[in-house]
Order: sequence, then structure tokens, then C-alpha cells
Amino acid sequence: MYRIGYGEDIHRLVAGRKLILGGVEIPFEKGLLGHSDADIVIHALMDALLGALSLGDIGTHFPDTDKQYKNVDSMELLNKVNRLIEENGYAVKNIDISIALEKPRLSPYLSKMVANLARSLRIMDRNVSIKAMTNEGLDAVGRGEAARAVAVVMLQRK
Repeated sequence: MYRIGYGEDIHRLVAGRKLILGGVEIPFEKGLLGHSDADIVIHALMDALLGALSLGDIGTHFPDTDKQYKNVDSMELLNKVNRLIEENGYAVKNIDISIALEKPRLSPYLSKMVANLARSLRIMDRNVSIKAMTNEGLDAVGRGEAARAVAVVMLQRK
């Protein structure tokens, strides 16, 4: 049996924060604003994984009102979500993620993001796809005010 999930996340870009995407710190003058490390790649992925199993969303499991999640590394949260997947008798089959961000260019960092996600979810790199795009100057992402990530996942019953 297969389950498919979809997740999406968007955060504002601000000065004074680190830019962390897919567990990789990327040198840039702005970072994403959020309660945790604001890693939109991991957040979209976690929502997709949780949604595939009808287990709610990241806000249900890791609320921004809980001080223990202040500035938390989203990779730690992804590990917890993977335990939930395993406890429910499923395994991640494949992941497809798109990141929309005007600057900086992400191509030098994509393979490290893929490796981080594959290692955390205990799957092969070839089962993780991460793509980067711009919004061609349209909307808040296109104006460089925000970044967005969307994720689609497939889980398979063990």
C-alpha cells in the first residue's frame, strides 16, 4: 500500500538570521524568519510526510508556542517524524521538493541537501529530488522578501 503526501512552507527573509535550507547553512545576508531555524525545505517535507499518514501537520507536533522548539534544528524534528513513519509501519519511498528563492543561487548546495534528507530518512540519495527556481520577480518570493518550498512524498507499507 502506498500513501502520498504534499507539504508547503513559506517564510519571510530578514537580516540577522541564518539561511538554512535542507539542513545546509547557506552564506547570505538574509535568513528565514521563524520560531525554529525556519528551514522551509524540512518544514514542507515534514508536512508532506505527516499528511501522507493523516497525522496532522508540524504545528500539531511541534507548536511554535512551545519554548523547546525555539531555534531548534529542523533536522532533529525530521528525525522524530521519521520515527512516527516507522512506528506506523511505513517507509519513505521517494521525495520531490521544489524551492523558490530569488537569491542566492542554490545549485552549489542541492547535493548536500539531498544527502542530509536521505541520511535522516534512511533512504538512498537517488530517491530524493530537490530543485531550485526563481519566481521571475513575481510576488513576495520574486521581490526577494520570502522563500517557499513545496514537497511531495510517497510512502510504502513495510
